[in-house]
Amino acid sequence: MSPAGEPVRVQAIAQTRNSVVPPQYVQPPETRPAAKLTHHHKNEAAELSPPSINVAGEDTGRLKDEIGLACRDWGAFSVVNHGVPIELLDQMRRVGKSFFEECDMEQKLKYSCDPNSPASEGYGSRMLLADNDSVLDWRDYFDHHTLPLSRRNPAKWPHYQPNYREVVAEYSDQMKVLAQRLLGLISESLGLPSSCIEEAVGEFCQNITVGYYPPCPQPDLTLGLQSHSDMGAVTLLIQDNVEGLQVFKDGEWITVRPLHDGILVLLADQTEIITNGKYRSCQHRALTNAERARLSVATFHDPAKTRKVFPAFEPPIYHEVMYGDYVSSWYTKGPEGKRNIDALLIKY
Repeated sequence: MSPAGEPVRVQAIAQTRNSVVPPQYVQPPETRPAAKLTHHHKNEAAELSPPSINVAGEDTGRLKDEIGLACRDWGAFSVVNHGVPIELLDQMRRVGKSFFEECDMEQKLKYSCDPNSPASEGYGSRMLLADNDSVLDWRDYFDHHTLPLSRRNPAKWPHYQPNYREVVAEYSDQMKVLAQRLLGLISESLGLPSSCIEEAVGEFCQNITVGYYPPCPQPDLTLGLQSHSDMGAVTLLIQDNVEGLQVFKDGEWITVRPLHDGILVLLADQTEIITNGKYRSCQHRALTNAERARLSVATFHDPAKTRKVFPAFEPPIYHEVMYGDYVSSWYTKGPEGKRNIDALLIKY
């Protein structure tokens, strides 16, 4: 277990082989995995999944149409032939997994994040502020601050895997290029200039979070990650081959099939504001399972804390918001689905 004074890590709890999860991880009945109908891709709902879009080639008309439809219907889609080397995706998964599965607790705790500061860099387990009484997620993570370059300090990242820091830096750069391209296509799909959303967001603040979901003895009572939509502009996510990610659509939770070569694109709240609700951010969560650990790598592209975000269309249906204020509210109150962005709706 973790040393005295250190927050307890979920992986350490899982390694005790206890058949009962601690009560602080037990979800209330209404948010447990079986509380709402869940579809899995293996059954008759196979077509119920965020679309996979081939973004290779020069047919921007097709791309804009497909991306626009996916953004309206899902707030999410996968991209393939995206230009990021598949070897780099594999390397990122491999070095992320190595930290959690090849390092002992003493090594991992050298990189602990500040438990009293939300979104601080490093190794942690608790997403919300300590005085928030929300149920805890069955997940550990390592958060890397990667962009702008003034925030990037590889000395704060693990070094046990020889090329860990180089892989994360290269992955960061590749994700930025892809995010810029995708935001351009999303803008154009609405008839806006390709630079519209990116200019509204400003210089990216990028974080890369490796999430590790240990096996859970009571997956029917827990969540790896509670229901939420992401705060920023756009999230690019890769997974290993273990299912667990779900998106919420039309009153149902739908399991997202992992694509080894694909990257999942999740629209986040600031893009919903900028598009004036024409495109909605994607509400999602992560399940646990009793048999296998699961790994994901989420790359968040957010505005600076001092950036004011407002709709690009008239009449606006959302209030202007200072992004730092939005982040503070999210971490203090907790996400609970999409309640933070819904609070910005203008009541005419």
